Amino acid sequence: MLRRDLVTSLAATTALVAAPAIAQSTTEIVVEYSIPDLFKTLHEEIAREFTKANPQYKITFRAPQPGYEEITQSILRAAVANTLPDVAYHGLNRQRIFVDRGIAQPLDGFVASDAQFREFGHAPGLLDIGKVKGKQYGIGFSLSTPIIYLNADLAAKAGANTDAPTTTWDGLFDLARKIKALGGGAQGFHFDWDITGNWMFQALVFSYGGTMLTDDEKKVAFDSEAGKQAISTLSRMVKEGTMRDVAQSVALQDFTSGSMGLWGHSTSRLGGVTKQVADKFKLRTAAFPITANGRLPMGGNTAMLFAKDPAKQKAAWDYIKFATGPVGATMMVKATGYFPSALKVADDPAMLKDFYAANPNHVVAMKQLPKATGWYAFPGENGLKITDVIKDHLQSVVAQKAEPLATLAKMSADVQKLLPA
Repeated sequence: MLRRDLVTSLAATTALVAAPAIAQSTTEIVVEYSIPDLFKTLHEEIAREFTKANPQYKITFRAPQPGYEEITQSILRAAVANTLPDVAYHGLNRQRIFVDRGIAQPLDGFVASDAQFREFGHAPGLLDIGKVKGKQYGIGFSLSTPIIYLNADLAAKAGANTDAPTTTWDGLFDLARKIKALGGGAQGFHFDWDITGNWMFQALVFSYGGTMLTDDEKKVAFDSEAGKQAISTLSRMVKEGTMRDVAQSVALQDFTSGSMGLWGHSTSRLGGVTKQVADKFKLRTAAFPITANGRLPMGGNTAMLFAKDPAKQKAAWDYIKFATGPVGATMMVKATGYFPSALKVADDPAMLKDFYAANPNHVVAMKQLPKATGWYAFPGENGLKITDVIKDHLQSVVAQKAEPLATLAKMSADVQKLLPA
């Protein structure tokens, strides 16, 4: 009796001690992302807000990767080593590779069964950017279109109407020459052609009505007339638009310091640029030049699910839903220049309506959505290699070491060899 009572008492005591531990146990969600200069602080702040609202979860970030190509390679290595994160943020053009290799987990079941998610107001077309082969694999986190940044003070000195900025390449190149002619170290124009994934070259090709491959994805299509106009425009940027062969970091510094008048880049940098410019000069944004039948590739990244355990999947979904939902989207927009998949927050007075009214520069990119198309992902095992091949050829044009049309022909042939048979 005494022994039995003692065992019962010890069991009860153990249960009392264990109860708080069970109540306080947390589920870890491992997350990986890239481009830390844009996203590190933002992701950490979103994680803090998420865990405040959901103390049963703990977010652990892996070391961020420099860009979309690097995080793609990181996830592919992790898949081989069976060390995948639960969630990773990938460029829109890099989702396909994880689906083709059976690594990414579909989100359709969560989307269909989560009534709260449906109330967040994700635009159907923007949800579609996370679809591969008809299934939902990503939820848009930060989305963008290419725009033109304008130093309105330099432009005004050069005689431009900054209330109605030019939206043609001829007009931009003419203005760039006039700004450079002001002297005093003024630079006219730069176009960040080497943004990850050949995004800005795709922007040129699509803006002229072209495509990267044929519909059956068997043949190169960027050697069309649209492709010829695209690569010729890139060459003209140097010959007529005063563009130098410099790194993105140099162009960013020149623009934010007030010494450069025009800069072609993603809207993604708008939040940071606005802070850096402060009151140095009046900052304006303008639409990307585009033909009547042209399109523009949407940039940015989606949150993707890699967890395989059902409990981890549920936890990861809760995090994805929060990060891409109203709270996460509002934090993301204010910290960057991207716009959200959950467009409903743009009209919500409690979220972003007042912000957009006070910051019209942020609206330009969203106004281009009717012209938006997908950021093209090349098929097959050589998708990443094709990106590098195109970049190397474009570099020769920017450096004025090769003629644009001859380069286009060589680039097309080289890419064709890398396509799946």
